[in-house]
Amino acid sequence: MTSPLAPDDVAALLRWYDAAGVDEAIGETPLDRYAATAVAPSAGASPPRGAVPAAPQAPAAATSRTGTAFREAPLAAPPRVPLESPQLVEDARAAAAAASSLIELEAAIRAFEGCSLKRLAKNTVFADGAADAPVMVVGEAPGEDEDRLGKPFVGVSGRLMDRMFAAIGLTRERDLYITNILNWRPPGNRTPNLSDVAICVAFARRHIELKRPKLLVLAGGVPAKSLLDTETGITRLRGRWFDYALADGTRLPAMPIFHPAYLLRSPGSKRQTWVDLLNIRERLDQILAH
Repeated sequence: MTSPLAPDDVAALLRWYDAAGVDEAIGETPLDRYAATAVAPSAGASPPRGAVPAAPQAPAAATSRTGTAFREAPLAAPPRVPLESPQLVEDARAAAAAASSLIELEAAIRAFEGCSLKRLAKNTVFADGAADAPVMVVGEAPGEDEDRLGKPFVGVSGRLMDRMFAAIGLTRERDLYITNILNWRPPGNRTPNLSDVAICVAFARRHIELKRPKLLVLAGGVPAKSLLDTETGITRLRGRWFDYALADGTRLPAMPIFHPAYLLRSPGSKRQTWVDLLNIRERLDQILAH
């Protein structure tokens, strides 16, 4: 018979789980969820224990006689804040709202202790580029190089992004101001979870309000979905113009594009991104001409 772990051993195990990025507990007994949901329960009957209720299907879009949709389906509803972190979200919102300048916002982010990612990161990554740049690029999260140097987009994907924008005449030193949704690197470069984003997006929104760029570029699915309040994937969002509303009612043109890291893995998508970059250049020229 296995003896129970000592309290110190339990604490050490939990710290190891946290460092490894474990964020969900599961049972020890396997559960066949396909079998549990294969047969629909009869009216009035209780669902089988452990069964997952089927999600309601969204109503189909209206179509014309030829089968063509009258209009594009609206963006999905924004995700709900995780139950385990509502107070941390409120704390982040309060800290962000209290900042009245980019300098104050950076200080508030560096002082914020409500995001667990900060405990494992080497550096807080705030922003890079020209403070008066007309284009603001919002990425996902720092990677290993960004965490080490304390600047966003300085690794392999960052160098690709610099070349992408240089191809349309925009440079980091003069035209681009760059930041991320998350200011701390997730362990092992894992995809940010809902709790991470819900806490940190308040700082990103305030960052945009204080910077007030002429145009927003949302690089990747995480910034696109969190800032546009949608569950629609980046494949459908990229290349489309959206109005991003500031707190005072000002609307900024925003375009989601594929993240440079994705383009390194899927070079076939570079052609679509080149079209997006040309559209960004054209829209920026129209804005600057007025």
